[in-house]
Amino acid sequence: MAVLGCIADDFTGASDAASFLAAGGMAVRLFNGIPEGKTETDRIKEWLRSGTPAGGDTVAALVVALKTRTQPAGQAVRDSLAALRWLRDQGASQFYVKYCSTFDSTPAGNIGPIADAAMEFTGSPYTLLCPSLPVNGRTVAAGHLYVNGVPLDQSPMKDHPLNPMWDSFLPALMEPQSRWECLLLERACLSYSRETVEAGLMKKARSLGLDRFYVVPDYGNTQDGERIAALFGHLPLLTGGSGLLEPLARRLTGGSRAQETREGEYETGEGGDCGRQSGDYTRQSGDCAVQTGVFASSPALLLAGSCSPATLAQIAYFESQGGIAKKLEPALVLDHSPEEAAQSLWHFLENHRGQPVLIYSSETAEQLQATRKLAGGRPLSPLLEETVALLASRAVERGWRRLIVAGGETSGAVTRKLGLNSYDIGASVAPGVPVLIPPQFPELRIVLKSGNFGQKDFFFRALEITGDDKICEPQRGDAT
Repeated sequence: MAVLGCIADDFTGASDAASFLAAGGMAVRLFNGIPEGKTETDRIKEWLRSGTPAGGDTVAALVVALKTRTQPAGQAVRDSLAALRWLRDQGASQFYVKYCSTFDSTPAGNIGPIADAAMEFTGSPYTLLCPSLPVNGRTVAAGHLYVNGVPLDQSPMKDHPLNPMWDSFLPALMEPQSRWECLLLERACLSYSRETVEAGLMKKARSLGLDRFYVVPDYGNTQDGERIAALFGHLPLLTGGSGLLEPLARRLTGGSRAQETREGEYETGEGGDCGRQSGDYTRQSGDCAVQTGVFASSPALLLAGSCSPATLAQIAYFESQGGIAKKLEPALVLDHSPEEAAQSLWHFLENHRGQPVLIYSSETAEQLQATRKLAGGRPLSPLLEETVALLASRAVERGWRRLIVAGGETSGAVTRKLGLNSYDIGASVAPGVPVLIPPQFPELRIVLKSGNFGQKDFFFRALEITGDDKICEPQRGDAT
């Protein structure tokens, strides 16, 4: 069996990658960190042997979620190389380094150092730098990264609380943190043969004295993605966002476009409307989303920690439609232990057990400023994350079977606390946001999304889909 090994810089990014690989026809297993122990390795081998649809005749993907987006660069490189070595030991012969489609990074990394290390690990003379995700409005033209048609450094990402983006030109973002230069590949070249493109790139590299380099292709629509996968899908290493993964999966599996979901079914929009599916949720189901029946299913816990405009819009919409929501106030975790704070929130959950409940710590930029003053330099984010992770763990212990989480760091904290290390991929709530089903806990449904993903009615879509057992079955193969 051919195996593609993928590493991602956080858990929501990994689930995003897994979703697009599954949509492209691959059998996919997602892991929260590098699996440890012979028992887990044996399970993976068994899944590769018999759990995938066609046994040894298919192509599988193993996706490892790391925490390298916010780590010091040295540690991020070490963890990435450890994951790549583990994937190679499981049979992976091709590798993908997945990062955020808005190139979340600082001038020092970590995208560049990790990609450099992966290039050396695979012995690749060049690879792609391809953050594009057109279905969610991330496109590249002439080396510039756009968010819904706006240059990255003029988009809301310019005000990101952790990684404010200072430029839209990808070579200007990448080269200060990498040892190698970037070569641009314009759209017209995508129609050339693989041999012609490679010969042109190598000639240019020799003229510049480059022993290794990155290729930044124009990528603005589905057709571009198909051509890029055809030109570069044979490389031992690829790097990018999730936009290249579905066409890459189709190329590797030899399949047709299994899900005609891209420009036709999804529109892109700004902020909370990003990734909107054709047909507004409330237009499909009535004027008021609360009337659709999503509140009548099994108990569901919704958690939000992201401060992105998309997540803030989703919280506001949930509340406006009658959803039960409570803010996790910073003072609660500053004045009490995470255990005490979680206990306080648990009483609120129990009082509303028959309905989905949203607990959020998300704040606007103005609120964040006030919160930082209140914290007085104390590290607040770990306390918030630990509190909601404890709450999620207790909810699962007490019989809650649906968890919907917004925000990469929050998602990572929750999944680590649950102690669930591997996941099969179910139906998608939005592009790049699948339902996750732990093989060791198959009745549990988990939805994790990046802060910037999803339309304003995302929470209602997630509730609707996780309330339907049939469409939450893994897309490829049986859970083992």
